[in-house]
Amino acid sequence: PRPRHNTRLTATRPSSSVPMPLAPPNYPQFLAELKVAIRQRQVQALRAVNHELLALYWDIGQAIQRKQEALGWGRAVVETLVRDLQAEFPGRNGFSARNLWNMRDFFREYSQHPKLQPLVAEISWHAWQVLHATPDPPCLQIDQAELAVG
Repeated sequence: PRPRHNTRLTATRPSSSVPMPLAPPNYPQFLAELKVAIRQRQVQALRAVNHELLALYWDIGQAIQRKQEALGWGRAVVETLVRDLQAEFPGRNGFSARNLWNMRDFFREYSQHPKLQPLVAEISWHAWQVLHATPDPPCLQIDQAELAVG
């Protein structure tokens, strides 16, 4: 025989016949607070991941730039680097030739603008690529004006 449930203390889920306990009076507020906390932490985690990804891309761009300056590396070496990185990290989309060149450009552009570096560290890689594709991006105009004023 099935155990009996006190129907005053339980409710039935709409999609099943399994009884569930009724929530206490303060439960909706408690649940709402947990949802806010979860969403806040999710945003914080995404920001931390983005920050680390941009730092990685900065370091890769800097390394490519330095090797080009010191050893004259060109397209052939970057193409080989792409193959080797993609073999080591399969399924990772960030290591295309275009993206490695973008990493180098990212480093070149913002290493010249120290005032912008903290701001750039807060945007997404996609947002940077959009800015990069814009001729004479507004952020560089602002930085150049600040440098001129002093």
